[in-house]
Amino acid sequence: MNSLRFSFVVLILAGAVVSMSTFIVHERELAIKFKLGEIVESEYEPGIYFQIPFINNVRKFDSRILTMDTPSERFLTAEKKNVIVNSFVKWKISDPKTFYTATAGDERQAIARMASIINNELKGQFASKTMREVISGERATIMQQVTDNAGVKIRDLGIELIDVRIKKVELPEEVSNTVYRRMATERQTVAREFRSRGEEQAKQIRANADRQREEILAEAYRKSEEIRGEGDALSAKTYADSFNQDKEFYSFYRSLKAYETSFGNAGDIIVLSPDSDFFKFFKDSGSR
Repeated sequence: MNSLRFSFVVLILAGAVVSMSTFIVHERELAIKFKLGEIVESEYEPGIYFQIPFINNVRKFDSRILTMDTPSERFLTAEKKNVIVNSFVKWKISDPKTFYTATAGDERQAIARMASIINNELKGQFASKTMREVISGERATIMQQVTDNAGVKIRDLGIELIDVRIKKVELPEEVSNTVYRRMATERQTVAREFRSRGEEQAKQIRANADRQREEILAEAYRKSEEIRGEGDALSAKTYADSFNQDKEFYSFYRSLKAYETSFGNAGDIIVLSPDSDFFKFFKDSGSR
């Protein structure tokens, strides 16, 4: 029984010694091995490595690409106007030995120094650009210049600067209100110009339509008068031809139509001389 306990204790101690004598470097890690506080090795591939307990110790760092969100900063443009810039940075530790030497392995210290360098670069870039350039067309150029320039300086920290990205560029609230008012005024002016042009074109279109309408009506009236004249001429010719065929009958027919028209109602009264030609056929009828 005692030998079993002894074996169990030996196994535990052996396991502890092995655990303290080895360390694992994963694919996503960088490692530095120290000997009594002095760096002895910093270039490790992923795998299992040995160390001397209590003499060696190991520090590990994340080798993946990390993101640093920077707080919004106010910068001056070339016209001495303020803009508020919000950006973020992609970075990773490229040299763990240099990183530890420069920052004591403190990621917060590294981020603070990196943010200072990048802010200085952004300040210089914005100071050389106009408001229109930083808002509309030069943002990609600014980001590339900051990445290149700051990357050289940050390399001294054992850090590789992957990318600097500007998320948004805003105007201070007091400037934004002024700009918005000016933009609104400009848009209203443009709208008035378009409205004026539209009204002018509308008047021209209406005038042209009215002129065409009058021309069409005049042409239609002219044609109708021509047709009416032709009809009247044909009617007159027809009447004339009929009259010439039997003048006495035609005179009688016209008189009958006149009688019918004049005495169409029971209460119609007409005052004429008895000798009037209107009663010609009455007289002739009476003599017969």
